[in-house]
Amino acid sequence: CFSFIYPANVDLLRALGAEALFFSPLAGDALPDCDALWLPGGYPELHAQSLATRPGFFAALRAHHAAGKPLLAECGGMLALLESLTDAEGKTWPLAGLLPGSGRMQARLSALGLQAVAWPESAPGAELRGHSFHYATLQTPLAPLAQARNPNGGATREALYGQGRLRASYIHHYFPSDPAAVAAFFAAGHAGPAA
Repeated sequence: CFSFIYPANVDLLRALGAEALFFSPLAGDALPDCDALWLPGGYPELHAQSLATRPGFFAALRAHHAAGKPLLAECGGMLALLESLTDAEGKTWPLAGLLPGSGRMQARLSALGLQAVAWPESAPGAELRGHSFHYATLQTPLAPLAQARNPNGGATREALYGQGRLRASYIHHYFPSDPAAVAAFFAAGHAGPAA
């Protein structure tokens, strides 16, 4: 479900000293005991019914966040943190409720393009790069921490949201583009494994 991963991101996390653990909420795996969490992109709309039957997963996400541990959610990972998601058939599913708002799938592509965003941890002039590709729309009262730009001049400019140690965006970040910002964000939980 959350399996869109740049292999270079995992390589960078390991180079920074993290132990990467993998788990599958769809298979019923419990959230590993970890100090930091990354929910990459995926297709929660295809698995919303299955996810809705695993309230323990959502409770573990809420407990992780309540403990003040870093949590990065990208695209499908971000959608899973919302209060609800309406799939392409119009069925609305309850989700983790960590981020206020809802997502809605649509038949047409919502956004596509390269992205570059300065995180609060980025040094002056540094940006995390990545890309955006999604069919979902998002309604949230949250004000963005930052707004991305499209390095190619395209129209897509994704928001980066935050609440405490939680970061969420439609952007699939490419960690090696700003390793210092990634290290600073995840360092708050650096006493053990990252999941």
